[in-house]
Parts: sequence; C-alpha cells; structure tokens
Amino acid sequence: MTRILVLVAPGEPPLPGLESLPNGIELTTVSAEVQLREQLPQTDILVVTDFRTGLLESCWPAQHSIKWVHATSAGVDALLFPALVENDLVLTNARGVFDLGIAEYVLGAVLLFAKDTLGNLQHQRAHQWQHRETELVSGKQALIIGAGSIGGEVARLLSALGLEVTGVARSARETPHFKRVVANDDLHKHLPSADYVVITAPLTPTTEGLINQRTLAQMKPEAVLINVGRGAVVVTDDLVEALQQKVIAGAALDVFEPEPLPPNHPLWDMPNVMMSAHMSGDFVGWRQALGEQFKANLERWLASEALFNQVDKGKS
Repeated sequence: MTRILVLVAPGEPPLPGLESLPNGIELTTVSAEVQLREQLPQTDILVVTDFRTGLLESCWPAQHSIKWVHATSAGVDALLFPALVENDLVLTNARGVFDLGIAEYVLGAVLLFAKDTLGNLQHQRAHQWQHRETELVSGKQALIIGAGSIGGEVARLLSALGLEVTGVARSARETPHFKRVVANDDLHKHLPSADYVVITAPLTPTTEGLINQRTLAQMKPEAVLINVGRGAVVVTDDLVEALQQKVIAGAALDVFEPEPLPPNHPLWDMPNVMMSAHMSGDFVGWRQALGEQFKANLERWLASEALFNQVDKGKS
C-alpha cells in the first residue's frame, strides 16, 4: 500500500483529478495540525498545496517513511527547512504549469505602463479628456532576473513584441528567447539600461533582498519594476521610498513582503503601482492542471521511472 498525503490550507478544496487512482493507493487530505502530525509518519508521498505557514516544518516527524515530496508551486522556498533538505527524499515542483499565465501577466504589465493605462483610468474616473502620447515597447530593454522556465516564457512573449531581453542567472549561458543571459554578479552592469526589470527568480539566500535601495538607485528614472517571483526578493520599504522619490517610474507587483499586504500599507494608494493578490499564474483550470501533472509523475513513480521536475535541494 502506497500512502499519499495531501496538505491543503484550511477551507481549500481537495486537489482535483485525484479521485481515481490506481489500486494500492491510499489518499488522505488534511489541513489541520492534529491530522498532519498523525498522518505524516506513515506517509510515502506528500503533496503540498499550503505554503502560507510553517505548519509542515513544525509537524515534521523525526521518524517517517516519506520518499517523495511534491510542491504544487514553482517556488519551493517554503519547503526548504533543514529537516527536509537534509533528508534523501525526492523533491519535485510544478514547473511548467504556471509559465504561460505568468508570462501573459508580465506582458500585460509592460503594456499597461507603456500605454499609461493607470493614467487613463485616473482621468476616466475624474471625467477628464486628457490627450497624451505613450511609449512603443518595440526596441525597449527588458531585464529578467531569473532565466528558468518562467523567465524563458516571459522572454518569449516580450521578444515577440520587439523588446530586447537580457536574463540574469547563476551563470552566463545561451538560452532561447534571450538576447543574452548574464551571471548574477553582472546584474549591476545591466540595471541602468533596463526599461523593465522583471523578477521571476525563486527566493534563495542569493536573491533575498536583491532589489534594495542600492539596486533601485542603479535603475533609470523611467524604469518599471515587475515582481512575479517572491516578495522577499524586494526590500519593500526601499521600493516604497524609490516610488515616492521617483527613483523609478512605477511597479507592477503580484507578490509582497509581507503577504498579504496590510490594508494600511502605502503601496495600496500609489498612483504608479499596479497590484494583484499573488495570482499572476492562476488561470482558469490551474488546479486541475496541477492534479494532472502530479498524476503523470505518480505513474512514473509507480513504474520506478525518474520523476519530472526534480529540484536540487542544495541549489534552490
């Protein structure tokens, strides 16, 4: 008997698509701490959809039979606590499911700022007829911090509109859809020329706080920051100050530190900011897609084949 445990947030429905699994599979869905502590030691495969709390780390058993942990997200930073990292279990993620949705979100954000849609909406609410000129995106420079599968899909869509796209990754390399991919150490060389700085990188010790007062000051005053990676990659207070002082022109933010953003936070009322509630990749049908992806990998597991989307816990 193979025991699969799915950890969901309180009030969240079960992961769809797992209603019919092969014989010999026992599936349990939990959201409460008591259930999680009870079930984890007997679990073979753990599927995690709840990343908002430290519940899993606090309940992680000293003795267990867990062989595979699957994250229904592209980022796995919430799972990289010492007890899990140091274990020899396999960790996989949902790489690929959210790529296009996030890339379309970034494309929309670029066009929103280029065509001053925020300004249009402000004038519309004020019943003001205000003719203006706006920017062409063709020929603009985009700098994507994170040249993985999401960053690559963003680069594909932006380059199709004529933007010149540079990626930033651990090391320089040739990657489709990017004009170039440079190493992290060269970020400062490319920030001053970027019209759009897009964060698609995961949260790691290297990326935490990467966008701060110093790096924001290296950006041009006309530049826009777009964050669809992790909120903690940006030092929020430094970003607020940069926006208030017009160090940069604006920001499109789907992720925040802290999250959810408090109701009284200054970002809510800034006229040069577009915000969304950590939803850039959540297209209609995304939960079903996650379930199907896990089932496809489960078939490989049961056939003793290598799993897709394995994460190197030492490099994440």
